[in-house]
Amino acid sequence: MAKHTSAPERPTKKPRVDFTASRVKGSPVPQKRASKTNAKGQEKEKAKEKEPPRKKRKAVNSERPAPLPTSFKVIAGSYEKLLYGLEGSVSFDATAGLAFTLKPVFIFPAHVSCIKAVAASPHGGKWLATGSADEIVKVWDLRRRKEIGGLMHHEGSITHLLFPSRSHLLSASEDGTLCLFRARDWAVLRALRGHKGRVNAVAVHPSGKVALSVGKDRTLRMWDLMRGKGCASTKLGKEGELVRWSSDGALFAVQTASTIDLYTTDMTLIHTITHPSRLHDIRFCARVTGVGDVLLAGGEDGNLSVYAVSTDPDTLPRIVAQLAGHTNRVKAVQTLSIALPPGSPRASTTLAATASSDGRIHVYDLAALPPLANSASNPNGAASEKLDGGVPEIEPVASYDSKGTRLTCVTLADGDGIGSGGEVGEKRKRGDGAEEDDGEDDGDEDEEDEEWGGVGGAAEVGAMDDGDSAWEDEAEEEGEAEDEGEVESD
Repeated sequence: MAKHTSAPERPTKKPRVDFTASRVKGSPVPQKRASKTNAKGQEKEKAKEKEPPRKKRKAVNSERPAPLPTSFKVIAGSYEKLLYGLEGSVSFDATAGLAFTLKPVFIFPAHVSCIKAVAASPHGGKWLATGSADEIVKVWDLRRRKEIGGLMHHEGSITHLLFPSRSHLLSASEDGTLCLFRARDWAVLRALRGHKGRVNAVAVHPSGKVALSVGKDRTLRMWDLMRGKGCASTKLGKEGELVRWSSDGALFAVQTASTIDLYTTDMTLIHTITHPSRLHDIRFCARVTGVGDVLLAGGEDGNLSVYAVSTDPDTLPRIVAQLAGHTNRVKAVQTLSIALPPGSPRASTTLAATASSDGRIHVYDLAALPPLANSASNPNGAASEKLDGGVPEIEPVASYDSKGTRLTCVTLADGDGIGSGGEVGEKRKRGDGAEEDDGEDDGDEDEEDEEWGGVGGAAEVGAMDDGDSAWEDEAEEEGEAEDEGEVESD
């Protein structure tokens, strides 16, 4: 018998055809028996339908811009364990102009050892954190003026404190770790390990997605805050004492002794500043008038020097002003933007507060800085101030004398008043004028906590950690993959 050589017919989706063809009009459609897997999937789908839509995760400090405050607070720590709190206000008179005042509101011993770091939560937040050589981070409520408690997770002196947002605190210690705390209940979300020895400073990128840290091990480490782990590091060849981001995140600075190295995000060294004296603190600040940043540098000579900096390698940084008034080393500097009273020549300004070993706290109005020249002959925006007669000296607009206390650190916090100046966004008062509390039960804090630690990759990480940069992958550096960038969770 001859073999049938015709190609077999292509099988059809018989069940579906049969169901459609044999069903009587108006009768229910036959259903397949659901498998266990399908049943579970259907249950998940039903659960998803009931759940409210989840918000897209954001970076740690991607809060909506808040109105600028009309008043401010200055908090400073000291070697003598004393914590100083000052309330600052500003008024305007058509004849006398702007007037700034400082009034002390509290002075007390906050730790059993010298206070080495202090930080206040931004955008109207109420938290104050202080770190000491006693290895404790203490948390205070600035509104109620009381202690909340102590965070005893470090096994070394606290070297640096930073609030990336109102709802999270980042700390660095001599024990080689960085800890991320959640302000809602002060739980440790992450313990970041990687440095071999003391961590000197940490700085969070303006996007809130990545952070940089420097330490005694002479490395610069990058942390992916969206994933909560170390992602890259590079050897500096010297111990970085401070690291700071520019206001737009295009540059960062690493300070060692009297030198400041300015890098782009791909680790290209574009400038090295050699300061006339040893430095104790540096900070970028956006200009009040014009565009770009200035770099504030507090040194052993008692001056706060103001450098004009640029991302252009051909435009060298240079001192354009000196904020004078101290008779001893400037230990710390912090800045804050505030709204000015109605009738003022401008809607807002930026203040710089300094703490010195001479026991004085000075507040400067950075609107007094020399303006940028916008002429065609000066396309790079170099400072218009002539250097023939030296740089201008700017005197403080307000001062406080602690009578000989050796101040070590300072921070600025929003006052209780909210002005109309600046950007309007996140509300800090309800429509009826009642103040919204950002404490443990605050809805905004819960929302921020949910948005922390997104699984999406940080754009800055990809830009900064490419194959052509000087960054080294954590898993490959010195063959110590098990130790590099280790993350612990409580």
